[in-house]
Amino acid sequence: MPHLSHAVSGPSRLALTLCIVLTAIVYLRGWLRLRSTSVNAIAGWRACSFLVGMLLIWAAVASPIGAFDHEMLTIHMVQHVLLMTLAPPLIWLGEPLMAGIQGLPRQFVQSVINPMLAWTAVRRFGKTLAQPAFCWLAAAAALVVWHVPAIFNLALQTKAWHVVEYVSFFATGLLFWWPVVSPWPAASRLPDFSIILYLFLATLPCDILSGLLVFCDRVVYPAYFSASRPFGFSPIEDQQCAGALMWTCVTVVFLIAGTILTTRLLAPRNSMEPESAQPNCHACPTPQGVQQSPEAL
Repeated sequence: MPHLSHAVSGPSRLALTLCIVLTAIVYLRGWLRLRSTSVNAIAGWRACSFLVGMLLIWAAVASPIGAFDHEMLTIHMVQHVLLMTLAPPLIWLGEPLMAGIQGLPRQFVQSVINPMLAWTAVRRFGKTLAQPAFCWLAAAAALVVWHVPAIFNLALQTKAWHVVEYVSFFATGLLFWWPVVSPWPAASRLPDFSIILYLFLATLPCDILSGLLVFCDRVVYPAYFSASRPFGFSPIEDQQCAGALMWTCVTVVFLIAGTILTTRLLAPRNSMEPESAQPNCHACPTPQGVQQSPEAL
């Protein structure tokens, strides 16, 4: 049986942990700077949401949990759910771009970030990435492609491909949740039924894959036959547990998101979320050259 490679070794875990801590420090620096200018800039609960999202990333790829992803499909599915379904919306709710720009050194923003965002090609590329159809297709493709048995086994056996798998899960998760959360600099708008349909359609690939894992009478990923079975699950029981985990978690998260959006959509205008709970972009000192429209990204 081919050797199963750990995607993140001990030194890599330390490096990832330091990167996550540094990102959190930059975010908090920007958040505090914004709060000193306007209390309504980014609410405290949004900052907590961002930090929890970063903690979930650490749990998925840099914590001891990651050491078992080559032993149990269920652990792999936990990482998948954390990177694609839970961490991205929490991070976007924290308005990371707004706080991040304020947290970076001003000289770096003026000499690097502003000129980069001024490029027409960058603006067009950002506008394309923000299209809901592209975001949905990217997330669905990552889900389906990485769970094709041959590609899945390749990621298990090759450290580089395993890292690529992690990155693609998180990147497409961020893309998927962008139209749902609409963080700055996306135009602030009320939710509409198209986003609710967007969430519903996103459950279909997950349901199909989960159903396959739960109800299939054979092991889909033979690499787990050689696993040490740390919790005593047989390969088929591990596979069923993994499928049930994804089915349940994704459904619940999407149901919660859909319920919140539906409630906001059906609520009278005067009973919508108070202004103090929304990030006040206009009161924030935006670095020169950074646009606040989706086309600017």
